[in-house]
Amino acid sequence: MNRFSGHFLSNCDALPRRSVTSTVPDSRQLTTLSIAEPGLAISLDLATLSAVWHREGARSLLALGLRAGSFGTRSSAEASELIAALAADAASALLRLRGGWVLLFVDESRKRCLLAADRAATRPPCFASLPDRFVFGLTALDVASCDERLDRVRPQAIFDYLRSHFIPAPATMFDGVERLLPGEYVEVDRGTFTRAKYWSPRYDVPRGPLDFDARSAEFRQLLEASVRSEADGAASGAFLSGGTDSSTIAGMLGRVTGAPAKTYSIGFDAAGFDEMAYARIAAKHFGTAHHEYYVTPGDLVQGIPEVATAYDQPFGNSSALPAYYCARLGRADGVTKMLGGDGGDELFGGNTRYARQKLFDAYSQVPAWLQSAGAPLLHSAVARSIPLLRKAGSYVEQARVPMPARLQTYNLLMHVGADQLLTPEFLEAVDPSSPAQEELRYYETCPSDALVNRMLYFDWKYTLADNDLPKVVGTCNLAGVATGFPMLNEELAAFANRLPVAEKVRGLQLRHFFKAALRDFLPPQIIAKKKHGFGLPFGMWLVSHEPLRRFAFGTLDALRSRGIVRARFFDELLTTRLDEHPSYYGELVWIMMMLEQWLQAHRPGYVYRA
Repeated sequence: MNRFSGHFLSNCDALPRRSVTSTVPDSRQLTTLSIAEPGLAISLDLATLSAVWHREGARSLLALGLRAGSFGTRSSAEASELIAALAADAASALLRLRGGWVLLFVDESRKRCLLAADRAATRPPCFASLPDRFVFGLTALDVASCDERLDRVRPQAIFDYLRSHFIPAPATMFDGVERLLPGEYVEVDRGTFTRAKYWSPRYDVPRGPLDFDARSAEFRQLLEASVRSEADGAASGAFLSGGTDSSTIAGMLGRVTGAPAKTYSIGFDAAGFDEMAYARIAAKHFGTAHHEYYVTPGDLVQGIPEVATAYDQPFGNSSALPAYYCARLGRADGVTKMLGGDGGDELFGGNTRYARQKLFDAYSQVPAWLQSAGAPLLHSAVARSIPLLRKAGSYVEQARVPMPARLQTYNLLMHVGADQLLTPEFLEAVDPSSPAQEELRYYETCPSDALVNRMLYFDWKYTLADNDLPKVVGTCNLAGVATGFPMLNEELAAFANRLPVAEKVRGLQLRHFFKAALRDFLPPQIIAKKKHGFGLPFGMWLVSHEPLRRFAFGTLDALRSRGIVRARFFDELLTTRLDEHPSYYGELVWIMMMLEQWLQAHRPGYVYRA
């Protein structure tokens, strides 16, 4: 690996661009950067990240998205300090950085290259380590385009996507191209490749009595400071779903700016899906300058191709469409940065499955002899005919599945059956057990034995870094606005991780400490509401809106020819199953439709052949 090359690209044109070269002696803000020198080639083209380039002799530093901290990199002196720290001890230097950042450090004299992601992998860079070359970039597409040896679609990645609705890191869509995990870096030093963590969540609860009032005051100070830091004087707005996290961010944004916060909400004219009433409660309570938009089926027909093709690999989170229209609403209103509440669930225990899995975990406390004695009864024909016993049998069946596999109890692909959905030739080329093995491997690296902490740790990667953050970052980038996530503030995350488990999920009550500490700040209706977010009534609209139906069916018809999905399954899905269960099978239509839209844009000729 005697050469380093890569691309750092983004899809939006939010800011005017100007070119600079590696001859620039000092740190400066960039939107375009081109470097072509022996041993190092970089092409950078972005608009929604603040980038700094600094060079000292043979050492080069490219830092994107850094927030002021121990190293602000706002001046040559600070950049020089960071370069020296990276040269001496990379892990310690990275630990001092703040923000949603990506970092590249190159020392040509040592043939050393270091690539790193922030603690939440807000924009995880990708890389490939080849025998003669180390290739890097902001996206998997960028890296694959650097070398024809990397431009091969992985069948396993398609399977993983159909199972999870995204491709879990470190894997990507392309053979040989990998993505960094939260708090991770890779380094090439004189041909030796190293991949390591410089940070991982820790759950060290302080000893001794805990003073609620003092901790509550500290928590609110950290929240306010994190929102102030993310707003950073920009024309900031905030997503507002009406949940606890987005409402908290909206309220704090008004407090730190001294003006009504600009807030943006998405609604749906569909029973059971519209949460606008809660957004209005929060907006009125905090006196925000509130903006609303109701997404229509026609918006999906227009927006699906834009959103599906904006990502570097297939991405099937249906909430991306509402997030995109919400970001567009802010952009049209002059907002240059949108603040999201993402991360609150993964820090303070806000997901309903945390309480549900505690119920299932209680079964492990039942004596083994009683479990054995009760199993035949609960699985008998008589028990299946009695509703209460049938529920008890279902409970036991799920409770006996170990974590984290239990989280996949209702996995759509597993319920449909991979052998029913996929062609035999395609299924032969993948390992259906691989995703579960990777999930277990990651789950077991958690440094805590407590179930809730282990689920929070698991979701820090699989829900937040792999799913929620790409949803918001990708759609905001497409709309032409930057993003900020105050809940991911390093000090706030450390504070949350120090909370006792019962302060996160007390009994079956979610977010116990969070809600108690903000009881006099948030509206009582927001404190009491159940989590929902920007859910999308796609299945309902799919059977009732003819243009959307034609669009979706036409997309799936194109997928037929790629050798991935059985033609017979398409026929059953589109003629009978979808009309019988629109919401359930609508989700399957969505993820396959987004896959085909992505393939049409980025790999139109792809056909699986054994």
